[in-house]
Amino acid sequence: MKLILLGAPGAGKGTQAEILSKKLGIPTISTGNILRAAVKAGTSVGLKAKSYMDAGKLVPDDVILDIIEERLAQPDCNGGYILDGVPRTIAQAEALEERGIIFDHVISLEVSDEDIVKRMDGRRVCSHCGTPFHLESNPPKKPDVCDVCGGELIERDDDKPETVRHRLEIYHQSTEPLKDFYQKRGKLDPVAGAQGTIEATTQAIVQILEA
Repeated sequence: MKLILLGAPGAGKGTQAEILSKKLGIPTISTGNILRAAVKAGTSVGLKAKSYMDAGKLVPDDVILDIIEERLAQPDCNGGYILDGVPRTIAQAEALEERGIIFDHVISLEVSDEDIVKRMDGRRVCSHCGTPFHLESNPPKKPDVCDVCGGELIERDDDKPETVRHRLEIYHQSTEPLKDFYQKRGKLDPVAGAQGTIEATTQAIVQILEA
């Protein structure tokens, strides 16, 4: 089972990827994680990526795709995998196809911008131990105090409404066109990501995969 999880920042891709990875027994391939791993391992592609990162530049598509191809060739991907955070653009999607990397399903988590802004604005993280909370779905026992270590809870700049709206603009311009790209290939499966619980969203995805 080879999957892509699409969705705006804050739509719940990371959460669903983690759950599905355990359910299906296949790894989640997150661009950020494999970039860091390749750099740490000192592979030739990792060193190439590091040279861009050290210079404060974006890692170009061809290097990102080389790292993904390198990761997908590892034995734990033989039974399938979940891609989270890539492709981000039509150009990346086309390049994956050219390399013979084809997917069974592209799950698109559909959440409105307003729901995402509200969801992200409710996030808090402990400034000391990093434990995450949410003011509505997972509130701390005491306001602004971490249940685990008693540290102060803060809102990260990334989660503030003005930052989230900017990230959503970029998503709509660069990544959302991928829905049409995969729709034309008969691969796209939209899933309502804002209704009900995390478990309900997972169940909706599993039903699509089992159909």
